[in-house]
Amino acid sequence: MGLGARDDAGPEPDAEGAGRSFAIGELADEFGLTHRTIRHYEDEGLLAPERDGTARVYGHRDRARLALICRGKRLGFSLAEIKEFLTLYDADEIQKEQMRFMQRIARRRIADLERQLQDVQQTLGELRIIDTQISDHFRKNGITETPTTEDTQP
Repeated sequence: MGLGARDDAGPEPDAEGAGRSFAIGELADEFGLTHRTIRHYEDEGLLAPERDGTARVYGHRDRARLALICRGKRLGFSLAEIKEFLTLYDADEIQKEQMRFMQRIARRRIADLERQLQDVQQTLGELRIIDTQISDHFRKNGITETPTTEDTQP
């Protein structure tokens, strides 16, 4: 599975497009990226398009790698982690080391997100207590609360 597992990661990495080439604009539009972002991924060694004069020509492999990069970024992985994942993919035919690496960083990411979720839940609890205390203060003093824009929206 790894970064290639489907969800809403953009186009299927190995779907249509085998055997054809893509201009940078096509990939930018398809993945919702800027040309600059794609060039940055190239500078970081994540993509290696061929050249036709000064034009970059991306193949099926580049398109598939770009889908994996986008998914990895969406999941919160660093470009260094994504690069290592892609390097292991290229080096290991049965992807044993790639899967071990992915499992390790996925578990670390899960732990990080669970800590963040606890922090957010604690903060929300504190804010709700403050809100209740203020509402109680208003009610005790005969003050009408002013609805916020969040209170008036469906």
